[in-house]
This record gives sequence, C-alpha cells and structure tokens, in this order.
Amino acid sequence: MLKFLNQVTDYAKETFQSAKYIGQGLGVTFDHMRRRPITVQYPYEKLIPSERFRGRIHFEFDKCISCEVCVRVCPINLPVVDWDYNKETKKKQLKHYSIDFGVCIFCGNCVEYCPTNCLSMTEEYELAAYDRHELNYDSVALGRLPYKVTNDPMVTPLREFAYLPAGEIDPHDLPETAVRPGLRPESIIEQKSKGNQE
Repeated sequence: MLKFLNQVTDYAKETFQSAKYIGQGLGVTFDHMRRRPITVQYPYEKLIPSERFRGRIHFEFDKCISCEVCVRVCPINLPVVDWDYNKETKKKQLKHYSIDFGVCIFCGNCVEYCPTNCLSMTEEYELAAYDRHELNYDSVALGRLPYKVTNDPMVTPLREFAYLPAGEIDPHDLPETAVRPGLRPESIIEQKSKGNQE
C-alpha cells in the first residue's frame, strides 16, 4: 500500500511539473505574440538598409586618378590598381581596377579617403556566389549602378524594425509618411548647430 501511495505522489508531482513547464512555455509564446516580428520572408520581403549601410562598393572609372590612396588606407591592401604612366600628359592612366569582396571587410576606408570620390558604398548586400572567384569584381562590375530594394516590383520593402514608430508592431501596413522614433543624423546636427548659435 505504501509503494502505491509513493507512486501516486510521484505521478502527481510529475503532472504538476509538466503543467508548470507547459505554462512557462505558453507564457513565453503569449509574451512574444505582443512583440514586433523579427522574421522577414526573405525572397519576397527585404529590409531597407539604414542610411549609412556599407554594402557593395560602387566605382566610377572616369573619376579615378590612380593615386592608390585606397590601397594604402586599406587594412588588407585589397584594391588592385593597374595603371600606365602617360609621358605626354605626365599623369597616370588607369587601366584596370578590381576589389575582391570575398576578402573585403567593408570598413569603408577606401571610400572615406578617396580624393576624387570615385568610390562610394551602396545598399547592395546580396553578394552570394557559387565560386569565390566570382566575388572578384573588376572595374566593369564595380561600375554597375547600385541596386535598390524599393525599385523591385516583385519585393515588398520593409523599413528596419528599429525605426518603426512607437506602438507599431506590423511593418507591412506602415505608410511611407510615418514618423520615425529617432532623428536622422542631419537633423541632430541641425539641432546642435541651432543650440550653439543661441
């Protein structure tokens, strides 16, 4: 009889423990139901990158003066600049320019220090390839105009979840004119300059 009562009490304890764990799991589920979504249905929905996003580098061949500043400031000496010296004009003449995005760390030093602004960061982040040698972009591939998520009619562009206004949970129904919770960098600088003038 004592053995039977021990079995019943053990069964009751395990039942209570199971109910407690199920309750904890449902508590987490119900808690997440009130939160903003963090998943994106990727091929059909894409996040719009932030203003200072560092994606694929865009290169303008005509502006480059072959100064090789980008190579010197690059932490891994990545850009390959091939040029000839033109004796008539006494200037360097660019022949070839390439960057291997399989090695690039996207630090943005080359863009920041370029004296002619021939390099710029784009919002293109889809650089996947089957062969790593395809990631070595030459001057033609680098000169390709940047791809914008908002221009693709097959994709629903989503604003960053961090930029949703207070109280908004679903980014799908958000109008374009909705106010962001934070200020853009330009407006912060403008406010500081007004404060300094007063």
